[in-house]
Amino acid sequence: MNLQNKLKKKWLIIVSITVIGFSSLAFVADTYFEISKNIDIFITLYRDVNTYYVDDTDPGKLMKVAIDNMLESLDPYTNYISESEIEDYRFQVTGQYGGLGMQISIRDNYPMITEIYEGYPCYKAKLLPGDYILKIDGQDLKNKNTSDVSKLLKGQPKTKVKLTYRRGNDAEKEIELEREEILIKNVPYSGMLDESTGYIALKDFRNDAGKDVALALKELKEKYTGLKHVILDLRGNPGGLLIEAVNVVNVFTPRNQLVVSTKGKIKEWEKEYKTNNNPIDDNIPLIVLTNRGSASASEIVGGTIQDLDRGLTLGQRSFGKGLVQSTRPVSYGTQLKVTTAKYYTPSGRCIQALNYSHRNEDGSAGEIPDSLKKMFKTKNGRIVFDGGGIAPDLKIEETKISNITMALKAKMYLFDFATNYHKKNSTIADAKTFKLTEKDWSDFKLYLKDKKYDYQTQSEKALEDLKKKAENEKYFDKIKSNYLLLKNSLEAEKEADIETFKQEIIEELELEIVKRYFYEKGTIQHSFIYDKEVKAAISLFKNEKEFNKLLKP
Repeated sequence: MNLQNKLKKKWLIIVSITVIGFSSLAFVADTYFEISKNIDIFITLYRDVNTYYVDDTDPGKLMKVAIDNMLESLDPYTNYISESEIEDYRFQVTGQYGGLGMQISIRDNYPMITEIYEGYPCYKAKLLPGDYILKIDGQDLKNKNTSDVSKLLKGQPKTKVKLTYRRGNDAEKEIELEREEILIKNVPYSGMLDESTGYIALKDFRNDAGKDVALALKELKEKYTGLKHVILDLRGNPGGLLIEAVNVVNVFTPRNQLVVSTKGKIKEWEKEYKTNNNPIDDNIPLIVLTNRGSASASEIVGGTIQDLDRGLTLGQRSFGKGLVQSTRPVSYGTQLKVTTAKYYTPSGRCIQALNYSHRNEDGSAGEIPDSLKKMFKTKNGRIVFDGGGIAPDLKIEETKISNITMALKAKMYLFDFATNYHKKNSTIADAKTFKLTEKDWSDFKLYLKDKKYDYQTQSEKALEDLKKKAENEKYFDKIKSNYLLLKNSLEAEKEADIETFKQEIIEELELEIVKRYFYEKGTIQHSFIYDKEVKAAISLFKNEKEFNKLLKP
């Protein structure tokens, strides 16, 4: 009887495995059939549209739109990179390109220089922000977009290009420049904030980001014997190469430390990333600054430092991008950047904030609700959560820019005043101490006298909404006098905004002016005067008891 039962069980197991096997094969077959069927439908549709549509079509453009819309339905990071976009993609990865070292925007139908990179051809030729580029190699740039102009400016290093430009109301000038290899630095600035606090700004995770941070910390340790603690600034850093996030963490943590693991649909691609080198310093007290602009690789660094209790995070909650992209060659020199996995910090949490597989009714991706967020523990036993970015250990309220300041920036009045200021003043105080005087502020207000910078406040929007609803419901005539009273009152408040937000406007003006004299490094140095996150970090370092307390459960 026992033998019969055993044979029966074996038979059932064999049948079950066979059924499962056939089910799997059937599932795969169904999937491939669906793919094959829909490809056939698409090819037929694409051919017929190009053949029979009433107007001439651009087959390449039509296909690009189709591909982009298809990938957009997945997530914002899965993209098709066309042949013409390959160079821009390489720049995103390497930070290198052949060019002149400037940023431009379109203004009055022509490209205008908005920023100069120190040390490169534009800098050497003494071109300035505010200069209009009218022609490149004799080609008129009127009504060209920034992408078209950039293509004309870029080229192989050591090739020459002629620019026709105009400064203010001066006569047009022509200048010949030689392109150079431009390298946008991962670490644009590092230095000391006081006698004991070092600072490293990391703006990108391109090639060699880990080496750049390691070199910055080495130099601080060698130059300043009083160095006792370090701030790593990741605010506004959108991320980049995952391996460089591992290398940055390695600067502060020992060899063979797990930093991040990736998990996706294809099990063979799942991987653990550990540190490979000896650290530069795995003991120095560390604070990582984050904000809503800190994403992806920035969150790997901030999350790992937090999970290992290697240091503290300070600022605002990070963006919440826990998705990993890989690039795959397609054909004709094009590539597909596709989301292949999610990443997990050492505690096991994924910080992805949006769920792209479950959309809201309006098509937007829904945030992961608090009820579905899981609890994890750091090395010391502190509680952290997944599904919503990196929550800082010490939260600092975000500084919100007022409507009037945004309007002045959008109209480029701050930019223009800085351009005029630079023209009138050949030198200013050093970047760390420069301040606008009361006379400068009076000059700025005088400059604005004939300028239009109208903007709508949230209160005004709400009032206009109320008016529309009241008109629809036939109540407006009854409340018209009160409506006009409120409207006039709000307009009066707006007129006073220039003084109400004086300090905020001055800070933005000073940064724009300092950039004219000391470029990117100078603007970073000057920002420390008003930077409340940096000030909070320095204060926390000086309060050793509080610093250590935040690292405990």
